[in-house]
Order: sequence, then C-alpha cells, then structure tokens
Amino acid sequence: MSIRHGLLALLERGPRYGSQLRTEFESRTGSTWPLNVGQVYTTLARLERDGMVGQDGEDGAGHALYAITDKGREELRTWFENPVDRTSPARDELAIKLAMAVGASGVDIRDVIQSQRRHTVKAMQDYTRLKAQAITAVESGGARERDDVAWLLVLEQLIFQTEAEARWLDHCESRLIRLSAISAASPAPPVPPGAPSHTAPTASPLPGATGVS
Repeated sequence: MSIRHGLLALLERGPRYGSQLRTEFESRTGSTWPLNVGQVYTTLARLERDGMVGQDGEDGAGHALYAITDKGREELRTWFENPVDRTSPARDELAIKLAMAVGASGVDIRDVIQSQRRHTVKAMQDYTRLKAQAITAVESGGARERDDVAWLLVLEQLIFQTEAEARWLDHCESRLIRLSAISAASPAPPVPPGAPSHTAPTASPLPGATGVS
C-alpha cells in the first residue's frame, strides 16, 4: 500500500498537518490500514526531501501545515494513471504457511486449512455486515458521503478477496485429497532379486497431508 500517494491525494485538497492527514486517511479507508503519527511524519519528511510537498506555515492552533507541490501533483497523476504492478506480488502469509505445512512434521495440513476457512468465513460475514451499513450511510447522504463511498469500495474489495480466499482453500483441500489418493494407489517398487521376501509397504500419503483421505 502506498502511504505516500495516499497522503499526496489528501494534500491535493489543501494544506494539512500530520495528525489531520492520519485521521482523514483512516476515515477514507475505514481504518482498514491504520497509521500512526510517526509513519505520517516520516513519510512527509521523505516527500519534502523529494520535493513533492513543502511546509506551508501554521494553522491557528500552531500545527505545521504541509502543501503539495507541482512535482507532487505530477507524481500523484502518474500514480492514478498507471495500473498497480502485479509482477512482484506482495508476500502472502497464508500461502507461505500452507506451502511450509506440506511435509512439516506433526502438522495436519487439513486442520490448518479448516481453521483458516472458519476465520475467513467469519471475516466475510463481518465485511458484509459493514457493507450494509456503508450503503445505508451513502444513501442517506451527509457531510461524510465522500468517505462513505471510499469505505464502501474498500469493503467490497475485502469481500471479493475473502471470497476468493475461501475458494482457494477449498481448492487446496481438494488438490491434496487427489494427490494423496494418487500416491496411495501407486504400485510398490519391484523387489530386487535375492532380496528378503516380505510384504511390500503401502505407499505413504502426500507429505504434510496427514489426515487427508
């Protein structure tokens, strides 16, 4: 997530001070990605260093104000005009967890999947409830309608994301079941001539798929 571009977008509406920017950023995104004042001022310092914002005096309460520069407006316009780069996707903790669970000693990957599925479904239900509230707020109008619309869009993205995650978890479980069945059905390796005669061992299931059958 680009905090710097989010702050530039808010500053394009007029000069702001640090805690004001934090409050407006969280209001626009429904506090989905909370910021602390330290992050805001660190980002403002970097933007000022890069010539994208400049200090613009103080307000009546003595807060130092920041304003966007022409270079900052150009950077913001470029950000809006260009798609978000997906060639280097962000690390996904869930994908890493399932990848590491395959073959991990004493880990039943089915339990990992089922536990995550319960959490994902609960999150989806919460987001859906919040979406209904956001729609009501948008339809009623009011001074914060811009923020309500922005929050509604964020919520819908979160709902789509959790729906996709639930489908992916179902797919992972089905995939492991199929691979485990294939592994169990594989013929045992031939016994070399002269080797002691004994019953060939049953093919083991897919590593890390303990309990999947």
